[in-house]
Amino acid sequence: MYVCVCKAVTDKTIRAHVAEGMTSMREMKQCLGVGSQCGKCVQTAQDVLQKSLQQQHSALHIPCQVIMQRPAA
Repeated sequence: MYVCVCKAVTDKTIRAHVAEGMTSMREMKQCLGVGSQCGKCVQTAQDVLQKSLQQQHSALHIPCQVIMQRPAA
């Protein structure tokens, strides 16, 4: 879906940039121009950014399993 109509930026574009390292609205505005025209997209863009960062973090998180073994007697 289009997040920023003024700059023709989609949610897919934002997710792709997050995957490449974008982490803030400031970077998004500098790189993609999101929020630099009418500003109506800022809240939606921020939501997409946050969800993308959370998904990326979740994908990188590997649960740790500790297996306790008793020494042989």
